[in-house]
Amino acid sequence: MLTIGEFALASRLSPKALRLYDELGLLPPARVDPYSGYRFYQPDQLERARLVAWLRRLGMPLARIRVVCDLPPRAAAAEVAAFWAQAEADLASRRDLAAFLTSYLTGKDTVMADSGTGLAIRYAAGSDIGQHRPANQDAAYASARLLAVADGCGGGGELASAAAVDALKPLEAGVPTGDLLNALADAAEAAGTAVRDIAVSGPDQAGTGTTLTALLWSGSQLGLVHIGDTRAYLLRGGELFQITHDDTVVQSLIDEGRLTPAEAASHPDRSLLLRALDGPGAMVSVVLHEAQAGDRYLLCSDGLTNVVPVEQIHQVLRTAAEPEQVVQQLIELANSGGGPDNIACVVADLVESAEVAASPPRA
Repeated sequence: MLTIGEFALASRLSPKALRLYDELGLLPPARVDPYSGYRFYQPDQLERARLVAWLRRLGMPLARIRVVCDLPPRAAAAEVAAFWAQAEADLASRRDLAAFLTSYLTGKDTVMADSGTGLAIRYAAGSDIGQHRPANQDAAYASARLLAVADGCGGGGELASAAAVDALKPLEAGVPTGDLLNALADAAEAAGTAVRDIAVSGPDQAGTGTTLTALLWSGSQLGLVHIGDTRAYLLRGGELFQITHDDTVVQSLIDEGRLTPAEAASHPDRSLLLRALDGPGAMVSVVLHEAQAGDRYLLCSDGLTNVVPVEQIHQVLRTAAEPEQVVQQLIELANSGGGPDNIACVVADLVESAEVAASPPRA
């Protein structure tokens, strides 16, 4: 057997990392001395240790590494490929942002309100009260420029979600490229102020807040603003990517490797938010996303994602021809699963402009 020092040297993992992986059940030692607490490893554990090291070099979270390590080789390879596809999509988004910032900071900014890309949005929005809520506190909105979903909470949740979406609507008039992210951040600040005004308007409105996830189409790029656990997904080339990060307690535990996604699904604190739009100064995320013809976007509240497995969501997004059909089918799936919460969905396809007929905003 190998001591922890010998095993660390052979596997190129530090003793500190090995102790953490033991605590997480990712790489437990073969034997622990009952008196000294010293860890010993079998030589045949080196293969798993090296796999862990390689996956960490990829930047894979510990919880996902544990899943990969427990899969058969072919399934593990597919999981690694899916992770890397998501990483490349994230990198492409950051590359676009870096290029934009370079242009902006050197004074080479251009207006993209109608930049001649020939792309436009075909969209649909829907919201449903579900099976067990006394009121619908979700808001869903879609237009040729703006896609938004908000999930209100507290005594004035219904008012808060509507106010958050309304604060973004002035952006539909068009935004210069260099101001896209700033305009979204400013609109989110205005939304926070509106929500705060609702929360202090009376004792029944105490605890009022809302999540917010929205996409603003400039004509060639999409600006994303996000806070809370309403999500945005991108279907591209048949693959589904979650392009937002949940601001929740359980997601933070997943990120730390202390909880697996499967465990998070039934965790009693899965609905606890770390961040929400509850006043001015809320820490929203704003990023740019590259747009491609054929992209399909889904924005949705947790009334969908807490009930319908992502595999089913993926299937509907891939197979339903029109955004209206996707919205209808997803709401039906959530209600068939018990409909414990309000449900909000917005679906949008990026298509050639000639394919899109004039259509009024749908809310």
